[in-house]
Amino acid sequence: MATDELDDEINTLLRQDDQRYTKGRRALVATLRAVGQPVTIPQILAASDGLAQSSVYRNLVVLEDAGVVTRIITNDDFARYELAERLTHHHHHLICSSCGDVTDFSLDDLAEASLDDALHEIAAQVGFTVEAHRLDLVGTCASCD
Repeated sequence: MATDELDDEINTLLRQDDQRYTKGRRALVATLRAVGQPVTIPQILAASDGLAQSSVYRNLVVLEDAGVVTRIITNDDFARYELAERLTHHHHHLICSSCGDVTDFSLDDLAEASLDDALHEIAAQVGFTVEAHRLDLVGTCASCD
């Protein structure tokens, strides 16, 4: 999604939540977009100039509530944050159970369709209607192995 389109979509999401797309929120979104992978708050602060830690915490809560940002919980002390899939692309995560690192991965169209079909079939067996799916694989990354 082009920057202008992304900003328009985020502005719409925030307004629906009675929030504004402030300069600080724009800077935070720009940092998340530039990094392009799930990151911790310390990583966000290291990757950006001029963002105050307190405002990053506050703005991440607002952005998450509005559906702009997704928080990924791992087993270490830090949640990771990324732009929501609706603003980027559908993907899945590899989560290291040792260090908490999160890596994005995507499946090819055929594999994604097969996974989606299998998940819908399982859900239908219990009368559940699937809106979307998330897949997190938990294990040990190469650095911790």
